[in-house]
Amino acid sequence: MTALLTRETAQSIPADGPILSARAVVKRFGQTEALRGVDLDIEPGEVLAVMGPSGSGKSTLLHCLAGVLAPDDGSVVFDGIEISRLNERQRSLLRLNRLGFVFQFGQLLPDLTAVDNISVPLLLSGVRRNEALKRADDWLERLGLGDAGQKLPAELSGGQAQRVAVARALVTNPTVLFADEPTGSLDSLAAEQVMNALLDQVKAAGTTVVIITHDPRTAAYADREVIVRDGRIPAGNGVRSA
Repeated sequence: MTALLTRETAQSIPADGPILSARAVVKRFGQTEALRGVDLDIEPGEVLAVMGPSGSGKSTLLHCLAGVLAPDDGSVVFDGIEISRLNERQRSLLRLNRLGFVFQFGQLLPDLTAVDNISVPLLLSGVRRNEALKRADDWLERLGLGDAGQKLPAELSGGQAQRVAVARALVTNPTVLFADEPTGSLDSLAAEQVMNALLDQVKAAGTTVVIITHDPRTAAYADREVIVRDGRIPAGNGVRSA
């Protein structure tokens, strides 16, 4: 199983059907069931919005789909790999090589410049520093931030910082990008700029995107929406018929 997760082989695994599937996924925190038997299929290249009120289980679902959390019951399969059966080291390797993440507040490293923040996942995966910085600079240009490379996060506007976070998530060419409330801390103009920049890039690359949001304006950018309520997705809402 570990051999399937190396950077060289992982990119060549063919997708057959959904790129990501959850079946009967249950996740408990103590006596509380955050997820209660979720079924969900996500197609290659799809932009999916997962909506629901606070406490509905949507962020827990993202963490299970991304291998951050292991479900207590059920299975999660990514591109033929049952990630719910992997150990933590294997899941970490999978996240590093094939998955990208954008969070509500960007979570940039405050003491690193924009270009250095973007280069971090490349350096962690073994890319030489000069090449990592070159690729980071390229992403800054793509996202309209060519003059912001040497700025610290505190010197960026909210929209600029979130675009740096998008660049950091995409610089490794992930198969699936997870975005947890990516515009939740932005005003409407900055949110529109971030979503347009994000979707322009992922559509061109064929990247699959899972957006967790409670904002209908953000969800409107998706190809499809599913609703999580009380730890469940209504039957027929999450799984497409053949």
